[in-house]
Amino acid sequence: MFAIVEAAGWPIWFLIVASIIAVALIAERSVSLRSARVAPPALLDEVIKELKQRGVSDGMLTRLAESSPLGRIFAAGLKNIKSSPEVMKESIEEAGRATTHDLERFLTTLGTIASISPLLGLFGTVVGMIEIFGSQSAAGNSPAVLAHGISVALYNTAFGLIVAMPSMIAYRHFRAQVDSLTVEMEQQAIKLVEIVHGARVK
Repeated sequence: MFAIVEAAGWPIWFLIVASIIAVALIAERSVSLRSARVAPPALLDEVIKELKQRGVSDGMLTRLAESSPLGRIFAAGLKNIKSSPEVMKESIEEAGRATTHDLERFLTTLGTIASISPLLGLFGTVVGMIEIFGSQSAAGNSPAVLAHGISVALYNTAFGLIVAMPSMIAYRHFRAQVDSLTVEMEQQAIKLVEIVHGARVK
């Protein structure tokens, strides 16, 4: 591995740093965006059951807000349980926007890495070409310098694509996952409002 880094030259270090950040972000988002963690499927039933048994309390709202992103949305709506359905929906929408913003955390960075990695590879390619042309002299070409320049050019191009492709796939996947979770939380929140105000049974 070190031999490849050495052959690729100093421009490869930008791509190595980018790849480490990308792997860390992909791992973090894979854990944070699990459906069971963001929008637990049984949460609505548990909230309705507790409402019927004990009603709304500060302890319940605090516990809900700390449990999951969907719980935060439910807690925002239940704070206004005595208000009209429109007021409840407005508070839920505000909490939903903030929650969606939290779910999208780090995705811009991951998308930037996916976009910039081929450019970093191209930068390494340019550096390698400069070394190749810089090795030209009246006495002829230096084979060692020529070979090193070609290595820098090719390794950086390849590594740039290797970093960019998984990063772009992960970015697209997480964006779609956030959109899906947002729709799911919105549907659950609307059900809660309608059940609380008697517009539906369950």
